[in-house]
Amino acid sequence: NAGTEADVYISVYGERGDTGSRQLLRSQKPKKFLKGQTDIFAVEAVHLGHLYKIVIGHNGLGSGNGWFLDKVVIKDPITDLDYTFLCHRWLDQGQDDGNIARELTVTDASTFPGRQELELKREETWAAEKWKFQKGNTLQFYNRLTHGFICLSPDSRVDALGDKKNKYGKLFFMWKCM
Repeated sequence: NAGTEADVYISVYGERGDTGSRQLLRSQKPKKFLKGQTDIFAVEAVHLGHLYKIVIGHNGLGSGNGWFLDKVVIKDPITDLDYTFLCHRWLDQGQDDGNIARELTVTDASTFPGRQELELKREETWAAEKWKFQKGNTLQFYNRLTHGFICLSPDSRVDALGDKKNKYGKLFFMWKCM
């Protein structure tokens, strides 16, 4: 449910002005804004010089209008430069902070964009997972080696004996997806 059927709009800002709000209408894909898909749009505008920010959002209409946006890359056909705007957040009234529009600044290539992207992913993961660590929750992790559970109790006790039963009825698996 990370894609959207809502109308998506973008404003691009550069040293010479901005595009104004533009609806992203025609993707090179038959169906746009699907989960895991990269969409490519052509937006006609005067040359804005070096880009520094975008504002991107949607109108919140349609079924399943929430949208998880990874990043936006704008290729300047005149200078052949790519401008990357990292997001890694939901644009959804029912997720994250409830905003359906985001202002994103350009990623400065001289500051290791890979590290910035990693930090944003870490923050996104913590925002999504921190509820598990609220007071009163018992966490259980499945140990694939022992085929048992490691439990972290609200009173700070750790049961790492590898009991094969789910004692508490709550189970949270942690894994890494590639």
